[in-house]
Amino acid sequence: MGVRFCTRCVISNQRPIASQEYARVTGSSPNTMAFDDMGVCAACRVAERKLTTNWAEREDSLRAILACHRRDDGRYDVLVPGSGGKDSVMAAHLLKYTYGMHPLTCTWAPHEYTAVGWRNFQRWLNSGFDNVLVTPNPKVHRTLTRLAFLNLLHPFQPFALGQRTLAPRIAAQHGINLIFFGEDDEEYEGVTGWQTKRETLSFDMRISGLTMDELAREGISQVDLRPYLPPIEGTIAASIPAYALGSFVKWVPQDAYYFAVDAAGFEANEARTEGTYSKYNSIDDRLDPLHYYTTWVKFGLGRASYDAAQEIRNGHLTREEGGALVRKYDGELQPETVTWACHYMEITKATFQHAIESFRHVYPIVE
Repeated sequence: MGVRFCTRCVISNQRPIASQEYARVTGSSPNTMAFDDMGVCAACRVAERKLTTNWAEREDSLRAILACHRRDDGRYDVLVPGSGGKDSVMAAHLLKYTYGMHPLTCTWAPHEYTAVGWRNFQRWLNSGFDNVLVTPNPKVHRTLTRLAFLNLLHPFQPFALGQRTLAPRIAAQHGINLIFFGEDDEEYEGVTGWQTKRETLSFDMRISGLTMDELAREGISQVDLRPYLPPIEGTIAASIPAYALGSFVKWVPQDAYYFAVDAAGFEANEARTEGTYSKYNSIDDRLDPLHYYTTWVKFGLGRASYDAAQEIRNGHLTREEGGALVRKYDGELQPETVTWACHYMEITKATFQHAIESFRHVYPIVE
């Protein structure tokens, strides 16, 4: 498939979208962003459609859903998964203070908190929220991250799987029958994302590109894998409805940032974030820069591409301005990040570089 760039933003048709993560193996290709006959990506069409969305009607639908689940007996009535970033702060605050819900928040811990990420997490909770923080077995998580990096060049996959399965499990444990995320993945991918979809357990699933039997040979048992696997079909956890608040309330990342600053004292990075020009997106995990670097290696799209595309859609940048930022910052990876990542994954820098080169593709740069 030839590389095409959206005629409105800076995203190409190589941009991966939500797919069957449990089916990934070395060499497999994810689903990618759809383009129409006019060369416009699906995410830009979503942004266009939302300009004429009747948000008052959407909010009426939201209020109806919440009314069906609101409790007055002291129990939690909605679960809000998040990290304490701008979107989870806004979602939790709106549900509690605007719509009168009684949320429990939950968090799948990052590989290693950044200093600013930990402060923002604490500020989120201190602004008025109970939280369940789940920290996966560090030995198991490190091994899965290393295997995902070597087999798929996707070191973030185990984190993403754990984060995905956490919400229904915590909701079921606390008798909560409603889950609300913040932003809608449709804003970025043009299709409804993994957040609101449900997968159920099957025994042919793979994690880090390996089968359960292959992972067992790496010293990881099925018990170790439970936090990363979806719920069993027919269980309560498998049937709890999940929504994105951004499907009902107009959601703009920059607005969410300012909201989080006002509501919880959210703190951006002092300087721009590695690999991009922005300061406030995905700043809680020390593995984030490597994750976006691997997407640049495999798909020709780094962190600046993702940030600029969204800001173009929201009218904060022109396509020309976004393209200049992409050309300047995409593909950046600091030596300190490589050193930390190798230490975390327990691999040598030679092994790190061999994995990078094994997956590298050379793509054209957006003009």
